[in-house]
Formats: sequence, structure tokens, C-alpha cells
Amino acid sequence: MRAYRMITAMWLRSTMAYRTSFVLTTLGNFAATALDFVAILLMFSRVDALGGYSLSEIAFLYGLSGTSFGLADLAIGSMDRLGRRVRDGTLDTLLVRPAPVLAQVAADRFALRRLGRVTQGLLVLGYALCTLDLHWTAAKVLLMPVMVLSGCAIFCAVFVAGAAFQFVAQDASEVQNAFTYGGTTLLEYPPTVFGRELVRGVTFVLPLAFVNWVPAAYVLERPYPLGLPWWTAFTPPLVAAACCAPAGLAWRAGLRSYRSTGS
Repeated sequence: MRAYRMITAMWLRSTMAYRTSFVLTTLGNFAATALDFVAILLMFSRVDALGGYSLSEIAFLYGLSGTSFGLADLAIGSMDRLGRRVRDGTLDTLLVRPAPVLAQVAADRFALRRLGRVTQGLLVLGYALCTLDLHWTAAKVLLMPVMVLSGCAIFCAVFVAGAAFQFVAQDASEVQNAFTYGGTTLLEYPPTVFGRELVRGVTFVLPLAFVNWVPAAYVLERPYPLGLPWWTAFTPPLVAAACCAPAGLAWRAGLRSYRSTGS
């Protein structure tokens, strides 16, 4: 963590040297991600519900997914550049430095402009909370930050696992993006609009459903995906830990297998 903080601080100083550029790129990032929600608004200009969910309920799912993924993307979104480093051999320069390679890759070119995605997700989540007619309990209130942090950890695990795969594939950033950026887009919509096999896959194989679908079902008092029991809404921290452990092992295995460029 110390190495990560030092590297990110270096990139933050570099970013703040051109503050106008930082503001413009952050606004651009905000606007680009906002188009996804605009598409949802356009859908609801023609329908009253999507998969049985109202606009406020989908905004709730969207806000949770966008905020969790935005935090993970901000923290370690640079992991998708690993394949490029493996191909051109610049990963070798990280190996000889007295700092963990994972921290160096995660903090490489730390992009503060990604706060635009986090901000946009929080705004949509705030809109959903203001418009939803929910019966709030202490358990639901406590579950809100748990969902966001656990979802962030799950996406971080996917980023690390995808980076580990790039040690083998070398040019697999788009494959990784299919599960990270594609995963958050999937979670913006309710599980009722997808086929049962897909829902089963993102619940038991790659458990992205625990980012928002499962815990949100408890908050929204909706049926659980695949008929899961009610207590699964409180398992996202355990699921996040179960994802991070194999992702870390995959990273260590991939790093050990690295034999420099051309291997």
C-alpha cells in the first residue's frame, strides 16, 4: 500500500500541473458515462417498466453498479495495460524496482479523471433513493455502503484476474474489458430481462450478481435471482473475499510464469 500511495501521489501531482485539462477530461468522462443512463431514460419514454422494474428501481441498480465499478476503475483500472507491457518488455523495468509489481501496475498512470464515472454513479444513486418509496430499516441502511464496497472489491478481483490472464494471452485487454466494463453494463439492468443461464453464470461462476442484483433485491423487496434465500443479500463481503483470494493466486502464478518479452 505504501508503494501504491507513493506512485499515485506522483501521478496526482502530474495531473494537477494541468488543472484545466484535468477538469475537462473529468467532465468528458462524466458526460460519456452519463450517456448510458440517457439511453435508459429514452427507453422509459416509451415504456412504464423494464423487466417489471420501474425507472427508479433501475436507477438504483445503475447507481450501485456505476459507483462500485467507478471506484474499482479509479483504484486499479490501469491493470488492463499489462498486456502491452508484456508485449514490449517494459514490465521488466517494474520487476527490478524495490516495490511490489501489483502495486506498480495498479497505480501506473493513475487517472483521477475517472472520478467523473464515480460522480455520475453517485448522482444516479441519489436520484433513485430520493424517488423510491422504500421502507427503510437499520439492516437496509447498513447494507448500502456494504454493497458499494463489496462491489468495488469484486470488480477489483476481476481486474486482477484479467491482468493475470494477460501474462498468457498478452493481447487480451478486450477480453478483460468484456468482464469489467461489460459486467457493469450488464448489472445496470434487472436480472429479469436476461436468460436464466446468463443469470446463473453471473451468480455462481463469475459472481457479479452480488454487486447489486442480490443485495438490491433485499432493499427493493424484490424476488431474488434464481430463488436464492434472503440471507444471501448479506453475503457480498464473503463473495468479495472469495473472489479476491483466487485472483491474487492467479496473479502470483502469472507473474512467476513471466519470462520477459518474446517468451
